[in-house]
Amino acid sequence: MVMLLQSELHVSKLFNHPNIVPYKATFIADNELWVVAPFMGYGSARDLIGTHFMDGMSELAIAYILQGTLKALSYIHQMGYVHRSVKASHILISVDGKVYLSGLRSILSMINHGQRLKVVHDFPKYSIKVLPWLSPEVLQQNLQGYDAKSDIYSVGITACELANGHVPFKDMPATQMLLEKLNGTVPCLLDTTTIPAEELTMKTSRSVPDSGIGESSIASNVRTANGEQHPYNRTFSPHFHSFTEQCLQKNPALRPSAAALLSHSFFKQIKRRASEALPELLRPVTPITNFEGAQAQDPSGIFGLVSNLEQLEVDDWDF
Repeated sequence: MVMLLQSELHVSKLFNHPNIVPYKATFIADNELWVVAPFMGYGSARDLIGTHFMDGMSELAIAYILQGTLKALSYIHQMGYVHRSVKASHILISVDGKVYLSGLRSILSMINHGQRLKVVHDFPKYSIKVLPWLSPEVLQQNLQGYDAKSDIYSVGITACELANGHVPFKDMPATQMLLEKLNGTVPCLLDTTTIPAEELTMKTSRSVPDSGIGESSIASNVRTANGEQHPYNRTFSPHFHSFTEQCLQKNPALRPSAAALLSHSFFKQIKRRASEALPELLRPVTPITNFEGAQAQDPSGIFGLVSNLEQLEVDDWDF
């Protein structure tokens, strides 16, 4: 874990991009390593779908979120790195609606002795929490290895996560998940084009979320609901379906690059800056902006410590 933290802090100093979370300072207090980053008033995209958008976000909100994510990924790939941990919980949204990619702890350099490698073979440590998002080629752990296109697969899974309100493959044992991915099972966006019409007259039970990878699982997880509208009785655009399908190609060579995806027709619906549009699209969610009273509940004096960070000289600290 120490090596992962060291790598994360080192990489954070190398990166400078408006869609990557910047670290303002790092310091040690009482044998604890503290990393200070800008406050994100809306939390993560995972927080939002877990508390307000349980059946998925609107397509336009997802477009803004994924556009910011892809801009960050394009930069990371150009710098010679693979992120390896793209998921909704690592996509943060600031109080002014700006999108940031975090989760640099699992990042891996594809530069070796000054040369960019075509593929890498390292399996992410502590990867149990990101298994549903990992691409087939990463999970396969064979001699063919993987490259930056593995992150694109994770973007596709994240698109399903944001649209459906839950993660594909999440309800499966790890072995079954691996077999499904290696056999080419492709998750999908759940709407009127992917769910049979007769099932849209029923209400999905949230107690057992559908994995989003097949009609049989949908049918097994529904029950009548006194006339309530099915949460997936909506229709996403063909552009959104196309975007997701391209990201989730089993063959990584068939997946577009992050830079190419930014030109996908899915993003043509974006007419304004994220900072102008996202706060409106995320209503009724209210970002956290008020910290009054927080210092009264600060027995360890952390707020006082942080307030003096500008006086600390940390450039020479060795973590």
